[in-house]
Order: sequence, then C-alpha cells, then structure tokens
Amino acid sequence: MADWDIKKLRILRTLHELGTVTAAAEALHLTPSAVSQQLTALARQLGVTLLEAHGRRVRLTDAAHLVLRHAEAVFAQLERAEAELLGYLQGEAGEVRVGAFSTSIPALVVPAVRELRRSHPGLQVSVREAEAAEAYELLAEGSVDLALSLAAHAPTPRDPKFTRLSLLADPLDVALPAGHPLAGEPGLRLADLAGERWIYGSSGPWSQITTAACEHAGFVPEQAHAAADWDAILAMVGAGMGVALVPRMAMSGVRGRSGPGRGDGPVRGTGVAVRVLRADQPRRHVVAAVRRGAEEAPGLARVLAALREVAEGLAVPPEADTGR
Repeated sequence: MADWDIKKLRILRTLHELGTVTAAAEALHLTPSAVSQQLTALARQLGVTLLEAHGRRVRLTDAAHLVLRHAEAVFAQLERAEAELLGYLQGEAGEVRVGAFSTSIPALVVPAVRELRRSHPGLQVSVREAEAAEAYELLAEGSVDLALSLAAHAPTPRDPKFTRLSLLADPLDVALPAGHPLAGEPGLRLADLAGERWIYGSSGPWSQITTAACEHAGFVPEQAHAAADWDAILAMVGAGMGVALVPRMAMSGVRGRSGPGRGDGPVRGTGVAVRVLRADQPRRHVVAAVRRGAEEAPGLARVLAALREVAEGLAVPPEADTGR
C-alpha cells in the first residue's frame, strides 16, 4: 500500500493553490529546494509522477490531480477527528478565532460574543478584521477558524476546502440628503435615482455591489465622490454632496435611528434620510465559512449558532420589508 504522507500532501496542495514552487515555499516557510525534495519523495512513495516541466515552471500531472482529489477527503476527515478530540479535551472551554469584514463586527460578531460570554463563559472568541480575500487565506492556513464575508466574494460552494453557511440577506437602503425632493417620495425605487450623483468606493466589494445594484435597476451610477468609510459617506450625503446605498447592517449601530437600523427615517444629527427601496430592494448576502469538517467542533458550532441567532434578529419580516 502506498505511503500517503500528510505533510507532503499539504505541500502538494499548496503548490496547486499558489502555482509555483517559490510561492509554495514562501507560504510554507520552506526553501524551494526542500519543497522539491518533499514532492519528489512523495512521488516515489506513491509510485506516480506528480510534476512535469512546463516552460521554466512545473505543473501538476493528471495523477497529481487524482491524488489531491482524494487528499481533500483525507484533510476533511482529519479536521473532523481534530474537532472531536477538541470537544473531548476541552468541553466548554477553548478558543474560536473569527475573521470578519468590518460592518459584520458590530452588527453580528459583537452581539454573538456578548451572548456567548453569558452562556458559555469558558469559550473565548478572538476577532480579526479582514476583508474576504484575506479572511479565506487566513482560514486556509489555519490562522482563523471561521470567516465572515459576502457571498459574492467567497469561494464557490464546490470548493473542497470550506463549508459555507448562509447567515443573512442584508437589505441595501438609500441614503439621501434630508431635504432632497425624493426623501419623502412614497414608493421610491432605485431607478428613480438614476440622475443623481453617487458616493461609493473607488474599488473593491462595495464599488462592485453599488454598480451592480444600479445596473440591475437599469442605469450606471455617476460617481461624484469615492469613500469606503460609512461615517465619511453619511457626512457627504448629509452635506448634500450625493446619494449612497447603505447596507442595513452597517446602519444598525448608527445613533438616532428608530430601531436597529430598520425602515425609513432620518438619522438624527446627520442631515441624512434613509429610505427603504421597497419595490426593487437590492441585498447583499452574508455567509460564514469554516474548514470542511471543522464545523463539528463544539466551540465552533456554538459560535455559528450564536451568529445565526443574531442574524435572525436582524432579518426583516417580509411584510416590514415590502410595505404589504
């Protein structure tokens, strides 16, 4: 029977993910020579050719892809074994490390941690702010145990390394200057704002979300100002410099709203009116992800359950969201 060396299989997977021996060596804190030697030894142990020359680089053979397909199942099973062992050894204690994007921290993570500190005081949750690309890198390398991101910027559900769990469909409302002619317009639609000057990020996820929502409504937004910080965006809207889409979750902590960031109304002290786009409400979908198999770890399962409970509390009932 072939010798399936886990350490060497991880090296092969890292080479597949990063594309070059040099990049794999840097990620694994090895020398390129050590990576090559380990993979040569793995090929000898398995009795197949794993790499072939491709110009000045190497590429994986069909046999290597076959090996990786089975190795992913092995890695997932090892995660399950580690999860069960952790539950046996630690029970209610332990640490869960969470990587989360900025607006999810006050709206989802902090309330969940607050409840966990009451119900499971021995379970520690550490939080690291990270956008989607970094969060999944941290998750893959084992630096965090759970990643929160937007579905549009997460790996596909078919990625064998991760298990994805839907948490929340976060509505996008529109922020208008309080004195804007459309601030009190009944049945406001996103298409009604096609001629407005818009405020959103110059690049990255929020730029893509804003432009995609507007294009779905039938127009390309004219960007008047670029900003990614919500305080800066609301300040510019309040000054009459433009309009902006704002996620309901990001507004949940803004002072002066009636309720946790829900529904139409002014934001006191800002000169901003937030309106619900009832007829064509765009949304962004928030997901949690863990390494496949690790969701069975007791501590991680408790954190996921707490996040789900908070997300359910933020969800808007259909009748409240549509005006029916």
